[in-house]
This record gives sequence, structure tokens and C-alpha cells, in this order.
Amino acid sequence: MPNGSLDKFLRGDGSHLDWKTLFQIAKGIARGLEYLHKGCNTRIVHFDIKPHNILLDEEFVPKISDFGLAKLCKTKESIVSVMGARGTAGYMAPEVFFKSLGGASHKSDVYSYGMMVLEMTGARKHNNTSGTSTSEAYFPDWVYKQVEVGGDLGDYGVTSEEEEELARKMMIVSLWCIQSNPSDRPSISKVVEMLEGSFEILHVPPRRFESSPARPFQVTSSSSMQSSSGEIVSAVSAGKDFFT
Repeated sequence: MPNGSLDKFLRGDGSHLDWKTLFQIAKGIARGLEYLHKGCNTRIVHFDIKPHNILLDEEFVPKISDFGLAKLCKTKESIVSVMGARGTAGYMAPEVFFKSLGGASHKSDVYSYGMMVLEMTGARKHNNTSGTSTSEAYFPDWVYKQVEVGGDLGDYGVTSEEEEELARKMMIVSLWCIQSNPSDRPSISKVVEMLEGSFEILHVPPRRFESSPARPFQVTSSSSMQSSSGEIVSAVSAGKDFFT
């Protein structure tokens, strides 16, 4: 893809994107996940949503890539059976490795999405020069305090009311997505609705989130589709506007 992965724009090298572009990328990824969760004949859970797996075309339209860990969800609300941890630490939902929380599901993708979008907001912070991931420092705690008290976002390169609204919207939606209990998280369709809707109707969620396992623990993606996942291949091919 012409602009490579989202990952390279979230590091401390100065190659950051403006708020409007970041917001459009976040919305595009949510729509892609909505297609996986609702637009296919069988729900598909990606299990490895992270900046490295988001590719950007020449106009910075996002495409979700690497379906090596994806699983089919045979019934609308069923829990997906997985063996061991599945995904990348820092983005993995707690229920993926703590089965007492109810098991992995499409809501696990919502959690990963929320952590990734929080990282996108953190990349705009002027003093974020260490190159560390926001998920390593557990950035959500700081973000929660900022949005709860309506703190100043000047350090994030916010220069207008429009940019401030986009930034706060991304932060609030992300905090909803990373709620520890999967049932407290919105569906990805609700996420799209929140991003596209009025900022005035959004409210800060309860502080009910815990950190994902610290890096460098990681389960890496396979470079190929699972042998039993012909439906995944077919769905990805059909949804070419969202995937690569």
C-alpha cells in the first residue's frame, strides 16, 4: 500500500497525521470491522487489530490486513473457542487470556480497536518522544482523567474547536471500547454510530478497565489463512473496500 502501515505514523519520528485524517482512519477501521462482524454470512473475529495490521492507501483510506488469527463465529452471539492467548499484547482483550471474564468474542476486536485508537490519540501528544507505545505506559488512565475533567488538549496539537471535538470523540469512544467486561463494551456498529453522531450526546464511561499483559509477551500472526477458513478468504475478497 502506498502509505504503508498505520504503525509508522504513530511513532516519535515526526511523521504524524492531523486530527481529521486520524479520525477518518479510525472511522474507516470501525466500518471494516462492522463488515466482518455483521456484513458477512458468518461473523468473523479478526483477533489481531493493531496499527501494524492497518494499511493505508494513497488517500490514507485504511485497509485491515493479516487474517492469520481470524476465527469464524458460527452463531450471532457465541463465544469463540480459542486455544491459549491470541493476538498481540497491549491490544489483546483481557477475556482472551482470562477465561473467567466469559471467553473471547467479537467484543474482543472492539477492545483491540479501542486500544489502537487510544494509541492514535497519544501519537499526537507533543511530549511523546520516547517512542513507547501508549499501551505500555497504560495511557488510558491519563486519558480518562483528561476527558473526565475536560482538560486542555493543547499538548495534542489541537488548534481548533473542530479538532478538539474529533480528539475528545476518539478518546471517549475508545474508553468505552476498552471496558474490562465485554458486555459493557459497545458493538462495533454502535462504535460507528458514536463516531458519526453528535459529540454532545457522548458521555464518559465508568472507569472499568485494566491493563493488557505487558510487552514483550506476544502471539504473532500467521502469514496465511487457517486451512479451515475458506469463508474468511471469501469474505475478505468480497469486502475489498475494507481489507487487503
